[in-house]
Amino acid sequence: MDYNLRIPENKRHLFTDPLDFLIAGTREETIIQVENIFQDYLESGEIVNFYIVGDIVAKDFLSNKLLKSFIRVCIIDEKTQRSRILLKFEDFFEQIIEFQNPEGTINKESWKLLKDVIKSEKKTLIKITEGEEDLLILPLVLEIPISNDVKNFAFYGQPPITDSNYIIPEGIVIVNVDKGIQEKVNKVISIMEKF
Repeated sequence: MDYNLRIPENKRHLFTDPLDFLIAGTREETIIQVENIFQDYLESGEIVNFYIVGDIVAKDFLSNKLLKSFIRVCIIDEKTQRSRILLKFEDFFEQIIEFQNPEGTINKESWKLLKDVIKSEKKTLIKITEGEEDLLILPLVLEIPISNDVKNFAFYGQPPITDSNYIIPEGIVIVNVDKGIQEKVNKVISIMEKF
């Protein structure tokens, strides 16, 4: 991508809907449901990779023995709802990369960074040292290769939305990365402003 991207002010509401399947509930409730879903994958012997965006989701997955075993990449900014949060799982990762991504934007350098990290196949922690990680779910989903041999899932936390035309409860969004989701993400990105 040759441009930085940002959400137009008059289209913010278009970015609140979950990208894929929302498991609604508290952290404790949702992590149990995710674990139940992926227990079946573990038993099937399928190769599964997890890509995680967000500190709370990363912390919960890294604290869960089963879910931790699938993690390839975590993107965090060490903040949750503007409060500082520290993860103590750095020894799990093979590489830690610091990156800047201004709030409400997608840094044009993120595409190459994510492509390189995924290609490296190293367990990677990307720390956003300035800005926020939220929108990086979009280039992440586009950079994950589609394969018949591997199931790739991206996860992020869904904050509760109460100011739209309908209420969206809090929870975890599971994005099953396939061609359909990548087309949906391309449509979302086409709404964004280049700068």
